[in-house]
Amino acid sequence: MSILKTNAITDASGGNTTTINGYTPTMSNMAGRNRIINGDMRIDQRASGASTTPSASGYHTVDRFGVFFSQVSKLTIGQNLDAVTPPTNFTNYLGTKTASAVSVAAGDYFFSQHVIEGFNIADLGWGTANAKTVTLSFKVYSSITGTFGGAVLNNGSARSYPFSYIISSANTWTDVSITIEGDTSGTWLTNNGVGMYIRFGLGSGSTFTGASGAWTTGNYVQPTGSVSVVGTSGATFYITGVQLEEGSVATPFEHRMYGQELALCQRYYEVLYNDSGTTGIFVLQYGSGVFRANWFFKQDKRASATVALASGASWGGATPSIQGGISEARLDASSGTYSIGTANTPSLYAAAEL
Repeated sequence: MSILKTNAITDASGGNTTTINGYTPTMSNMAGRNRIINGDMRIDQRASGASTTPSASGYHTVDRFGVFFSQVSKLTIGQNLDAVTPPTNFTNYLGTKTASAVSVAAGDYFFSQHVIEGFNIADLGWGTANAKTVTLSFKVYSSITGTFGGAVLNNGSARSYPFSYIISSANTWTDVSITIEGDTSGTWLTNNGVGMYIRFGLGSGSTFTGASGAWTTGNYVQPTGSVSVVGTSGATFYITGVQLEEGSVATPFEHRMYGQELALCQRYYEVLYNDSGTTGIFVLQYGSGVFRANWFFKQDKRASATVALASGASWGGATPSIQGGISEARLDASSGTYSIGTANTPSLYAAAEL
C-alpha cells in the first residue's frame, strides 16, 4: 500500500506551501486555470482541417472560435491554414487570410471570437467591487506588422476593454500577454449564458473601435488605429495557445488531455451522425403512432440543442420532426427506414453554441 506523504514548508512571505510526495504545486503547474476551451485549436469537429471562405458569420472551423464580419466572403479561415510551422509544443493554430481586400467603413467589423460561458467566470466577481484581475495570453503570427488589437466584452456587449499588442516581425510567432483589471461595473452573467466575449480584431471601423487599455461603455472590437488585416489582400493572421487565467502573470499554456478537450467542446457542439461522404441508412423504431430514433449525446449540452443536417446533406424520404434536448435528440417520422446522404462531414449535428 502506498502512502501519500505531505509536508508543509514555509515560504519567504511566511505562508505555507504543501509538498505532495516531493512535488510542490505552483500557479504554472496547477490544472484548471485556463478558462478558454480549445485554446490550442486541436479540436475541429466541423471541418476536420478543411478551409472555407464563409458567407455568414458564425462557427465554421475549430471548435469554440467563430468568425464574424460585416462583409461576406472576404476571409478564408481554417485549422492550420497554409501549413506554416506551429510554435514549439503546439501542433495546431487557427489561420485567417484576407481573400479580398476591404476598404473598411465606419460600420464595418471583422474579428474572430471566443465565448466563455457564465458558469466558468462566476468566481471572478466581475461587475462587483471584488472583481479579480485576469491575464490573457496567446501566440500570434502575421504577414504584416504593427499594433494589433482585440477586446473583452460582457454578455450584452455594453462593457468593453479594448487591448493592444505589437507584432514587430512578420511571419514569426510572437508571444503576447495582456493583464486586465476586473470590471467592477456592468452586468456579467454567471449562468449558462454568455459570460464573456474575447475578440481578436482583424479590421473594424470607427463605430467598433475605442481607446485601448481601459474599461468603457460600448461595443468594441479593437482599439482605434490598430492594424486592419482585411485591408491587405492575402494578409495572414494565425493564432494559438489562447489562455485566460486569474492573476496578473501569464503562466505556461495548460495542455489538457485530448479526450478532456473534446468533451469540453461537445458541451456546445457534437457530431451525431457522420457518414464521411457516403449514404448512411438507419432504422427508426415504431412507437406511439410514429417511427422514432433517439440519439443520446456524448455530453450534456449547455442548453437544449438545435439538431440539424450539415449544409449539403439531405434526408432520404420526407424530413422527419427533430427535437433536441440537453441530453438527447429525438427524430419522429412516418416511415421505418431513413437515410442521410451528403458530400459533407459531418452530416447530422447538435449545437448549443453561445
